[in-house]
Amino acid sequence: MTPDPTITVIFAFVIAFAIAMYVVMDGFDLGIGILFPSFQVGKERDAAMNAIAPVWDGNETWLVLGGGGLLAAFPLAYAIILPALYAPLIAMLLGLVFRGVAFEFRWRDPAHRAFWDWAFFAGSLTATLAQGIALGALLQGIAVEGRAYGGGWWDWLSPFSLLTGASLVAGYALLGACWLMWKTEGRIHDDARRWARPLAIATLVAIGAVSTATPFLEGEYWRRWFAWPGVLATAQVPLLVAITAFLLFRALAKGHERSPFFYTLALFGLSLLGLGISIFPEIVPGAVTIWEAAAPAKSQIFMLVGAAVLIPIILAYTAWSYWVFRGKVAEAGYH
Repeated sequence: MTPDPTITVIFAFVIAFAIAMYVVMDGFDLGIGILFPSFQVGKERDAAMNAIAPVWDGNETWLVLGGGGLLAAFPLAYAIILPALYAPLIAMLLGLVFRGVAFEFRWRDPAHRAFWDWAFFAGSLTATLAQGIALGALLQGIAVEGRAYGGGWWDWLSPFSLLTGASLVAGYALLGACWLMWKTEGRIHDDARRWARPLAIATLVAIGAVSTATPFLEGEYWRRWFAWPGVLATAQVPLLVAITAFLLFRALAKGHERSPFFYTLALFGLSLLGLGISIFPEIVPGAVTIWEAAAPAKSQIFMLVGAAVLIPIILAYTAWSYWVFRGKVAEAGYH
């Protein structure tokens, strides 16, 4: 049975939503890990960990949903993308595992806390770099022969993928700094505030660099952004980025605690919107569309029922977790 075009589009948005939620949920705690060496050993690092302890282990749910959804809804795309990105994806998973172990063991094994602090930082940095590199490798195009990956082991590594990797490091670090401004008090709050402005500048420079380079990767990217009359709509994205950046810097200058985090999330949302404009309706850029990669209609309907049940449950549980642990972090912490 052929795929249903409408359900195919719905699943494409479900996977995009899962990716966006992962960035929202996991970006700030990876960012705190990236900033971790800049915090003083002792109470300051403990406060940083306690700021994410109640919620960090549920954030990867969205990563599982995105990866599992890609396999179930777009098996051809999964079969092409996974071999092309084996190295960065394996590095990402190892980084996430390493930081998860470090997160728990630094409390349980205080004699080796310095090692676990380093492991938390290294795992966070590795996972973030790998995610950004994988995104850059996907954007620059994947060689396809027939219905399989046709490139080599190192095709994912390029100046553009390294740029996207470094850009994501800056963006996640900014999210982490803004989260700590919101959730903590005292010296770590002040340190996070000092980091926020230079990280905001670095993130905006990175967004500009990636956005400038992307249309030159594929002729189709250029057409989707600059062809008339579509350019009238796509031109609103950089305008919204500029407005959001202005609001972010104004909030930082006025000493706001919560709004910088949400303005940073808005920058990520606009970046993801730009990514969607560049590649939609292709799921393997330049090679495979969502309709060509989609599963049969009966499989789609079965998965859609499951998604309609599970996603609201996950959202409700996530919202409840954040509500329960709202407010500033207590000095005693979660552990």
